[in-house]
Amino acid sequence: MSSTNPNSHLVAKSGFFTGLHPGMGLAAKGMVAAFVIFTVLNVEFAGSVYSAVRGWIESGLSWYYITTLTVLFFICVFLMFSKWGSVRLGDDDSRPEFSNFSWFAMLFSAGVGIGILFFGVAEPIFYFDNSGAFGYPNNPHADLSGHTAMTVQRGVDAMRVTYFHWGFHGWAVYVIVGLCLAYFGFRKKLPLTFRSSLYPLIGERIYGPVGHAVDLLAVFGTVFGVATSLGLGVNQMATGLNVLFGIDPGLTTQLVLILVISIIATVSAVSGVGNGIRIISEWNIWLSVVLLGAFVIFGPFKWLMSFFVTSIGDYLWNVVPMGFWTANEPGNAAWQGGWTIFYWGWWISWAPFVGMFIARISRGRTIREFMVGVMFVPTTIAFFWLCMFGGNAIWQELSAAGGPAAAGGAGIIETVRAWNLPNALYGTIANLGTTSWAGDLSWLTWPLSALATFLLASWFITSSDSGTLVITTMLSMGDDNPPKVFRIIWGMGEGFVAAVLLLAGGLGALQTASIAAAFPISFVLLAMTWGLLKSLSEDPSAVPAGEQKIAPDGTRISQELHA
Repeated sequence: MSSTNPNSHLVAKSGFFTGLHPGMGLAAKGMVAAFVIFTVLNVEFAGSVYSAVRGWIESGLSWYYITTLTVLFFICVFLMFSKWGSVRLGDDDSRPEFSNFSWFAMLFSAGVGIGILFFGVAEPIFYFDNSGAFGYPNNPHADLSGHTAMTVQRGVDAMRVTYFHWGFHGWAVYVIVGLCLAYFGFRKKLPLTFRSSLYPLIGERIYGPVGHAVDLLAVFGTVFGVATSLGLGVNQMATGLNVLFGIDPGLTTQLVLILVISIIATVSAVSGVGNGIRIISEWNIWLSVVLLGAFVIFGPFKWLMSFFVTSIGDYLWNVVPMGFWTANEPGNAAWQGGWTIFYWGWWISWAPFVGMFIARISRGRTIREFMVGVMFVPTTIAFFWLCMFGGNAIWQELSAAGGPAAAGGAGIIETVRAWNLPNALYGTIANLGTTSWAGDLSWLTWPLSALATFLLASWFITSSDSGTLVITTMLSMGDDNPPKVFRIIWGMGEGFVAAVLLLAGGLGALQTASIAAAFPISFVLLAMTWGLLKSLSEDPSAVPAGEQKIAPDGTRISQELHA
């Protein structure tokens, strides 16, 4: 057990659970086992239960999710420019543990890495399409603006919606959670766990059943968020191996990929943030720059730059009204539930995991530095990435013989209509090699496809190892160096859960369940935000306590310093 854990009196000193809170450890394992067994025993019934809950949320609580994300977005803007911006997340003399580049690399890796690679082509193309092939409009925002034909203007609308789902509103959730945990963990010296943010509201009860329940909810979101993403992500990796080597992308290949990725991610988690996680994250950035550079250089460069500027301006102009838009017409409401509300639930369900990791790597930064860095740097990178990938696909469809409405076209719209999302990326890469301004570059298709497949694996490794570290940190009551044996257990456990659910066909059901779990997590989110504002307004200048006059939360308030 790490001797640096300030909350070591709350964890076991001997036995199997040495270094962890025994009750939390048992409850977490029991909870995971119960949900997996329930799902596997009757996948169809479990799926219907989870889908019913999710359907109820999407149809009846859209207004609640929209309001929650909008409120968090405006609170982030307020804190960014508030008088508390200079408060440091740690002691007054503390400084950042990681360089800005390492910090940004890890922020991006944990938050959006694999997601924008998976959806970078498929999502913009779905919104660009106007077929309504899924029974509801592909893009009601474009339709309401009168842009029903597949033109450049509809392409701009498609990128606006994509930016909306991957932009400021979603990152506001991560920002708030990360800020709360870093403030109470490093400034107030409370455990680096989800429960600590509720201290201003419930006091010492954070160490009782309420606190345990909050942290277990966070563990649930992390385990099943990581496991289902791994299970679904290996589908695209297997597709890449099929493109590259003709390997059967079936179940066996996907199970082997889960095993290999889980082992590498576990080794990375055991090595710690400063070693494995940081190094892999930095390499991810450099390799991603190479792949992104190919899309920029060999694509229609001038058109892409113009498209990026136009679409970003369109998003910034519409981001606030889009955040408030609530659909009423049945078709539009179905689209909003299936996409926007789905995304808001996904951001919230991942918030405990990503927010905790962001807090873990942000010690020593000021609130303003934290807010600006976490809110704007990853989103700016994500916007450019999404535009270069989605923009290339849209341009390929617009430039195909007969345009995007022609039979065949560039083939990407047809691939997305068939919901073969993994192939949308590889189809765009193949088109890039044959339609480039530089002539026939078909020789580029294989290396770029190989790089994309490798990045799918490595981006996920950084999410998985971060998730493992977060789970064990919470179960060890905030120890930022949790016992390595439990990092191994939980790291491989995430892979095991993914493999079992993949074999049973229950990954989709658990993905739906993890989205449904966002509903109770959202209440904790709002409570911890209120707790942060309350604590800042009452005592923004709290400093570490000395031996005397220690406040219940481990700090000595400024008034006492001058007594």
